[in-house]
Amino acid sequence: MFSDSFMHWKHPIVQAYRGSVSKTPVAGLPRSGELNTSDWAGHPKGSPGYRRILLALACAGVATFAQLYSTQAVLPLMAEDLAVPASQAALTVSLATIGLAAAVLPWSFVADRIGRVRAMAIAIAAATILGLLVPLSPFFEAVLVLRFLEGAALGGIPAVAMAFLGEEVHKSHTAMAAGSYIAGTTLGGLSGRLLAGPVGEALGWRAATGAVAVMAATAALMFVLLVPRPQGFSPSRRAGLRPAMRALVGALRERRLLALYAQAFFLMGGFVAVYNYLGFHLERDPFGLPTTMVSLIFLAYLAGTVSSRWAAELTSRWGRRRVLTAGIAVMITGILLTTVPVLAAILTGLVIFTAGFFAAHGIGSGWTGDLAPAARAQAASLYNLAYYLGSSVLGWAGGLVYESFGWVWMAGGVAVLATVMAAVAVVAHR
Repeated sequence: MFSDSFMHWKHPIVQAYRGSVSKTPVAGLPRSGELNTSDWAGHPKGSPGYRRILLALACAGVATFAQLYSTQAVLPLMAEDLAVPASQAALTVSLATIGLAAAVLPWSFVADRIGRVRAMAIAIAAATILGLLVPLSPFFEAVLVLRFLEGAALGGIPAVAMAFLGEEVHKSHTAMAAGSYIAGTTLGGLSGRLLAGPVGEALGWRAATGAVAVMAATAALMFVLLVPRPQGFSPSRRAGLRPAMRALVGALRERRLLALYAQAFFLMGGFVAVYNYLGFHLERDPFGLPTTMVSLIFLAYLAGTVSSRWAAELTSRWGRRRVLTAGIAVMITGILLTTVPVLAAILTGLVIFTAGFFAAHGIGSGWTGDLAPAARAQAASLYNLAYYLGSSVLGWAGGLVYESFGWVWMAGGVAVLATVMAAVAVVAHR
């Protein structure tokens, strides 16, 4: 599990949460009503309730993101077994993230009415059941439908988790608690990919996705058993849909927020496209790597842990705009290095590319909270919407370029998108 020392207060997610409750709101953004009870101060650090929340949300993160990207490590196996091209196999990832993106806002409204914990429990249980059905699907179209529904169910976790933390943890300790949840999501995405790869090579993609679903089911059960009874929230059927919609409109009118949404869409889209199709590239000539070896490329995610903290520390010296554009520049350097037809160069480039992405994403997500503290739920939902739509749309469209023109052209397209986003950051965040 995750120790408090790991959740350093300078981690970008930590700063995002701190900033989201401390800065001056952007002009024109209305205040959205909070449904917290006034007498509840929150679980303090070190208390049994605090530890249970940390463990429960870490389990929720594992259950969510292990399932969301479980097919990514076995896309070549799926394409071969189901006789579909790479771009169609990648739809199993894209449709799941489309479902999540479409469901983020509705889940936030549902949670206002039925409660945070109940909403997350329903979401995680539904997603786990759907995940267990995926390997039983007799044909490709059924897999796609189930993956979309699975993603829509999973949308209830990121839509609600941060609001839950803000209501149940003492305000002086919410930053570390938020970091624990994010750590769980990172480990979940990584563990799902690393489990699916070797199981898929030995037993096929159906066994691989089934194994990930079983792991997610175990994590989901732990979440339900560990999460404490909520004390900082009272569900209400008068939960303020109209104020929330006003805040949502306001969060769509601010130029700097729009720039961050665009960066979330294009940078995440390029990032997912690279991880979707690099496996195909490495399994073909001249490399010919087996699926188990290819699944190890996801260990490059660990570079993001280092780069995101380093980027957060640099913001106090250089400012967010400079660090954001520097992170994008590192992304561009890394993706261009993967076009060199040497395995060592490709792997080095992937690590650099991943480090740059997480540095930029950490700064962008934190900035969103600072620009809209009075409407942070709506601004965060819009950022997540753009983030996962980019993953879905560009993660799939990159396959069309790869199949038609090859890896070099696809990597070049990602580099061009990143260059445009660097220019947007320079202009929008003066």
